[in-house]
Formats: sequence, structure tokens, C-alpha cells
Amino acid sequence: MKQHLRVATVQFHHHASDKQYNLSVIETFIHQASRQGIRILAFPEMCITGYWHVPELSHEEVTVLAERIDSSPSLARIISLAKKFQMAIGVGLIEQGNDGRLYNAYAICMPDGPVHVHRKLHAFEHPSLVSGDGFTVFDTPWGVRVGILICWDNNLVENVRATALLGADILVAPHQTGGTHSRSPYAMKPIPVLLWENRYHDPVALAAALQGDSGRGWLMRWLPARAHDNGLFVLFSNGVGLDNGEIRTGNAMILDPYGRIIEETGSFEDTMVTADLDLDLLSMSTGRRWIHGRRPELYGILCESQGYERDARSARFSTETPVFEKNTPSVTPDAT
Repeated sequence: MKQHLRVATVQFHHHASDKQYNLSVIETFIHQASRQGIRILAFPEMCITGYWHVPELSHEEVTVLAERIDSSPSLARIISLAKKFQMAIGVGLIEQGNDGRLYNAYAICMPDGPVHVHRKLHAFEHPSLVSGDGFTVFDTPWGVRVGILICWDNNLVENVRATALLGADILVAPHQTGGTHSRSPYAMKPIPVLLWENRYHDPVALAAALQGDSGRGWLMRWLPARAHDNGLFVLFSNGVGLDNGEIRTGNAMILDPYGRIIEETGSFEDTMVTADLDLDLLSMSTGRRWIHGRRPELYGILCESQGYERDARSARFSTETPVFEKNTPSVTPDAT
């Protein structure tokens, strides 16, 4: 008998610092998901607080937006609905840790009460936000393990592989991406704001931009590979619309362990896409078979500093050309 799990992922246009509005949208989608029998529901990165206005805030203003996980009024609302509808619900916020530091965090509220929190490993949104230092993988009541990686965490291949090696079957991948100004010549570029402002008069032009090289086209260069190479289902959630001068491209989608898109949205509206995951695909997926052929004794270099590493903010925003030089001896296979 086939094993299936019904999941959903959301894209929506948040309001900057307007928690009440953002939570109202989140709750509307939760109720919609409950009527469809959804068991795991993913919302975007920092969807409770808003995202790209944060770099312009003072430390004090970011602190005001932050909430402690164990006393968060926002999460209290989500936890209640997770229990009521027997659903795992993932939402993004700014966390104030018990250590007093601030984190770009993502909390998955479970139907039986626990809240699993991932702190973004490569936080660059504000100097006051500290990067997390651990992976997040956990069991669920449905016999699968779930991992969380936030936005840029997913771009670094080591993070997804580590999450897979920790046993994740499903990767929840909340983002706020598309339409950013990448310094790489053939990566994302800004989408004209006028296209968003004219979306109801010329929806075709906006759709082309969201599906183009600064939106879906960019995602297709790497996101399916994360699913395929690691034998994971991926729930990709994203913001959509104007976000302090940048156009988030939406493209919410669900991918299977072969990197195939099961469901996706091509809309610029607030939208949820759903799918019944065929869990039987996991065991013999290409990525999982490849993982069994790993040779860990060869991979020590992955754990060594190469000398050119930077903190997340410098790596994200530096105008310097990356340098990948290191004085290392050449490596030749031993022919003896």
C-alpha cells in the first residue's frame, strides 16, 4: 500500500512590521489548509515580521520586532491552530534568544505541542542578527523526518547534504527571494517595480518576469538539484510582490526526491499549492542511492577552512571579486 502525506506551501505578500496583518493572512491559509486535510504547511521566511525593510531599521527597532519563542504571542496563535487541526505549521520571525541575541528564525509548530526552531545559518539581513550554528531535523507523527533551512542556507550545498545525512525526508525551505541585485553577471537582477504596480493592467508582463531568469528560471538552476542529489521532498515557500523596492517572485512549489516539480504556482497573488507526497519514492530515489556510495574518508577538505571564508553579510554584500587561491600541493592518485 502506498504511503502518502498531504502537504502545502504558501506564497504571500507580507506587510512590513505589521504582525497583525501578516498573522491574519497566515491564519486564513491555515483554515484553508485544514479543510484540505493538510498535515505539513510551510510559510515564507520572516513572514510574521516582514523582510526587506529590516536592513533599514535600528537595533532598537529590530529588537521591538523580535519575540522569545517560549512567550511569543505570534507563535501562541499558530500553536493553538496546529493543535486544533493536527497540522505542523512553519512560520518565520525574528527571535530574541534566551542569550539576548537576535536571530532570523523559523518555527515549526507541531500538533502534539513541541515547537522546532531553526536559526538561519547565514543571516545577513541586519548587523544585529546573529547566524545560527546548528542543523534542525526532527521526527513527525507521520513517520517522516523534517529538516529546515532558511533561504541562503539552501544555496550552500553542504547544508542540504548535512540535513539529509541527519535523516531528513522532507526539507522545508522558506525564502524571500527573486528579483534581488546579484553581483554575479548571470544570476538574479531587479525586476522593474512598474511591472508590479501595473500587475492588474498587464499581468502577462509581470508573469513573464516572475517566471524568467530573475525568478523561476534562477530557481531551476539549483533548487531541483538540492532535492534530487539528496533524495528529499522540498517545500519551497516564498514571498511575492513589492518588498521595499525589490519584487519577490513567489514561485511556491513542491518538489519530489527526483527533483521533479509536483505542484507550483505561476500566480502573483497570495496562493497556496498542495500535494500528496508519495513517500514510497524516497527509498530508491537516485540521490539516496548515491549517498550510499559516499566515501567520507575523501571529504576532509569540506571541513577545513580555505582561508577566504567570510561572514554572511560580507559574502552577500561585498563588492570585491571572490578569490579561491590556496597554496596546496597537487593531488595525484596513488598508482602503486
